[in-house]
Amino acid sequence: MSVTADAAEPTRSARVSGIDKVERRRIALAESALKTLGELGYARTSLREIANNSEFTHGVVHYYFRDKIDLISYCVRYYKTKCAQRYDEVVETAESADDLAVGFLGKMTQTLVEETAMHRLWYDLRAQSMFEEQLRADVTAIDELLEQMIWRILTRYADLVGGSPAVDSPTAYALVDGLFEQAVVGYAADPEKVPDLLAGRVRQILPKLIAA
Repeated sequence: MSVTADAAEPTRSARVSGIDKVERRRIALAESALKTLGELGYARTSLREIANNSEFTHGVVHYYFRDKIDLISYCVRYYKTKCAQRYDEVVETAESADDLAVGFLGKMTQTLVEETAMHRLWYDLRAQSMFEEQLRADVTAIDELLEQMIWRILTRYADLVGGSPAVDSPTAYALVDGLFEQAVVGYAADPEKVPDLLAGRVRQILPKLIAA
């Protein structure tokens, strides 16, 4: 298989910088692929389709990712890691429970509106993992990452109100993620109302997840 010179195997003398370069290129490919993946979904997207909608050739895409599942898993893992990290500042800087709730809900509704396609892709991928064994490890890892993010928010919220979580981490994640997935589905039909509905529903359940 021919690839461009830019995709050549790193030399021994430049092994460290070459590894960095490979990872940078994989990130660049992931960022380029995410738009196509978000628009077409898992089943309708191929490596060639991704290449046709990017600056990269099919050979380059195939050099860095062995198949479609490898690329899509990397893309979603990369995106969701960034998504989870965006809430860290809210947790670290909130001085009251209200501050935390406002910051959390603001970022949640922002990502719902601005990155709907990416969230559709994630839920599509998670559903496909029930049938594609190759996807399961990555989907499980992403779910754990998101669960930890929700747990950090809930435990900080509990600290700020002087209580403790009334549910365990998987339950908290299931409740919040369920509301968010519902909003992702509903956003296509009613983009004007759904963000506010999501914020209201999550704001309503947060205090109920805390025990005095």
